Amino acid sequence: MQAGARRYPEPPFPPQHQPKPGDESRLEPAPMYDAPYYKGSEKLKDKVALITGGDSGIGRSVAVLFAREGADVAIVYLSEHKDAEITKQAVEAEGRRALLISGDVTDRSFCDRAVAETVESFGGLDVLVNNAAFQLHADTFEDLTDERFDKTLKTNLYGYFYMARAATPHLKSGGAIVNNGSVTGLMGSKSLLDYSMTKGGIHAFTRSLATHLAPRGVRVNAVAPGPVWSPLNPADKDAEDVAEFGAKTVMKRPAQPEEIAPAFVFLASSHCSSYITGEVLPIIGGYQGG
Repeated sequence: MQAGARRYPEPPFPPQHQPKPGDESRLEPAPMYDAPYYKGSEKLKDKVALITGGDSGIGRSVAVLFAREGADVAIVYLSEHKDAEITKQAVEAEGRRALLISGDVTDRSFCDRAVAETVESFGGLDVLVNNAAFQLHADTFEDLTDERFDKTLKTNLYGYFYMARAATPHLKSGGAIVNNGSVTGLMGSKSLLDYSMTKGGIHAFTRSLATHLAPRGVRVNAVAPGPVWSPLNPADKDAEDVAEFGAKTVMKRPAQPEEIAPAFVFLASSHCSSYITGEVLPIIGGYQGG
């Protein structure tokens, strides 16, 4: 089943594996992020957005579409400098400013600095997108070590908390936080116990923070994607498993980042979603499995 504006790749893909955190420039086929048929209409005109994990995958596509809608974008990423530079150039090609900030969202002080640098460079902050994530499959429960459990929680929960706490004092009425959840937080995953737990936590965090920030006029929502073709999975799964990634969904393929990013625009823009807060929007391709 193909339902998009252009043809999207279907499995089997070339078997491939990468060391973490993964490099989008080495992924085959290259993820489709630029959404050439998406036309901007100033939904985020002159807004300032900060996107964690903005160097690649969903984060890159969100950065490009935010810029196309008129926003300046701070791109927070771990260490994938080549990927981040490509994203920066793509944002600038849309006529908007881009700021690269490299660091680890598990570090509270870094999150504070990233927000401060964004505000200093762009004069404010209107939208926070929490997107950075860590996942690693485990064949058995016993394979889930304390160290890996800590890393998953630190990245996926602490990182979201730290960034939201740092950003909130700068978000004025009309501002928005959009968190990246997952189908695994809705359905669970036998091989991603820790990751699924954090994604369920992100959904609960989203709903709770939404009620907390509503009196300030700040909306908080989440997107829960199904399988998406990005460096996250080839930097996790075995090469042979990557070849069939997304084949078990109803659509028989993974989503491309550009198919997920418009949902972030929708939830970030008060033109589109002014009466939506505390919601988790699944985009899972008629999910039956990953």
